[in-house]
Amino acid sequence: MARHARQPGEPAEGGRRGRVATEQAPRPAPGLERGPSHRWWVLGVIGLAQLMVVLDATIVNIALPSAQQDLGFSDGNRQWIVTAYALAFGSLLLLGGRIADLVGRRVVFLTGLVGFAVASAIGGAAPSFEILVLARALQGMFGALLAPAALSLLTTTFTVPKERAKAFGIYGAIAGAGGAVGLLLGGVLTEYLNWRWCLYVNLLFALVAFVGGARLLTAGAPADRPKLDIPGTVLVSAGLFCIVFGFSNAETHPWSSPQTWGFLLAGAVLVAAFAWWQTRAAHPLLPLRVVLDRDRAASFLGMFISGAGMFGVFLFLTYYLQKSLLYSPVSTGAAFLPMVAVMIVTSVTTTNALVPRFGAKPIVPLGMGLAAAAMMWLTTLDLSSGYLAHVLPPLICLGLGLGMVFATAMNLATAGVAARDAGVASAMVNTSQQVGGSIGTALLNTLATSAATDYLAGRRPTPAAVAQAQLESYSTAYWWSAGFFAVGLLVTVLLYRRGVPRAHLAEQPEAARA
Repeated sequence: MARHARQPGEPAEGGRRGRVATEQAPRPAPGLERGPSHRWWVLGVIGLAQLMVVLDATIVNIALPSAQQDLGFSDGNRQWIVTAYALAFGSLLLLGGRIADLVGRRVVFLTGLVGFAVASAIGGAAPSFEILVLARALQGMFGALLAPAALSLLTTTFTVPKERAKAFGIYGAIAGAGGAVGLLLGGVLTEYLNWRWCLYVNLLFALVAFVGGARLLTAGAPADRPKLDIPGTVLVSAGLFCIVFGFSNAETHPWSSPQTWGFLLAGAVLVAAFAWWQTRAAHPLLPLRVVLDRDRAASFLGMFISGAGMFGVFLFLTYYLQKSLLYSPVSTGAAFLPMVAVMIVTSVTTTNALVPRFGAKPIVPLGMGLAAAAMMWLTTLDLSSGYLAHVLPPLICLGLGLGMVFATAMNLATAGVAARDAGVASAMVNTSQQVGGSIGTALLNTLATSAATDYLAGRRPTPAAVAQAQLESYSTAYWWSAGFFAVGLLVTVLLYRRGVPRAHLAEQPEAARA
């Protein structure tokens, strides 16, 4: 630990000035000697890559109608543009995180960027529906490499508690707000260029992030390299695939269909078998030491539950603004910007000032409660609602709540993790949010559709009745989302420890010596 006592202006150890290395934790990585400003450049690179992955989950939604008209695929096949990405991304995240631990986070990060960019170019130039679906699956596959590598780079770069709090505040805001940014960017690109640019834009993001990553991140495999758990990898990848596929099918097939419950049952069995295997494997893919810590388990569950509720509001509030209030795609995206701004400010404030003083126990449950209140507030919207008086206030409330949840949960989910487990712990954060989002979107879509059908039963399908049926469907989705967040409040208030998190306490003496 002597290396951390270097005074300002003193040469870096081994002459390794000007490079940011991120393979060792919990001590700061060798390249940090160049000064704090370069760590923040690294955060910019990592944040840009994460934004690209997160916004891609929603940016294509805005482009779907135009893509469907251009390529001529059916309504029944439309869901595969979204599902192909979710299937590959959700099922391969844990494997991607372990590969980052095995090979080295820098090389996996850069490989993920290049692969994601190439897949985006293929999708943008797709001459047919089949090629577009293949490109989306490839995006998901390389995203599963990129996302955990990015978060584990952040984990191992920022180890001093104050800087870590600021970094995770910004990163958490990006992860939470990326969906809304995707809606805005997708609307602008679709309205003023065409749908293909919703995929081509990733080339710009990837190029900037690649140049920055190649200059700022240090090459090299981890010193304590784990071995790959092949049986565990097969079990969890297949299990997550079945779960995401089953819930995706629920949007177009009844719950009684074998294509729905059959895949869900198979997924549950495979994930249970994976959990059993992890207790016996010599080199487990997801070591129990990563998930059995109370604060970490609470953080994973918090990301899962809030992911389910968050993706629901993006989907249904987008439909409400466009279908009921007749907003353009650009106006719809812009309507979410105040929520994004509040989320960023709240994330930074929470992790930098509140959690180090009060701990996560009061913060994350409060955020869940505010998000639940925002969802209940949204149920009051009707066809005569205005943006400033009726839509904006619950969005501000939701931004406050999600800002408290995401940054705090991401920070504690990866705090105190050994270097050899940083990739897989980071992957668990992304897996929790992605699988939660897939489950939440499918459940809410099914429940909303049923509510609309029930409202129209026995009524003439006049334009007024259809418009009111849409409002009923949105309201049903908001109520269920509120229920998700209420469960999140209960879970996190029970699981999080009181007081300042152990990882922060453990790091403070080291920070004082730095």
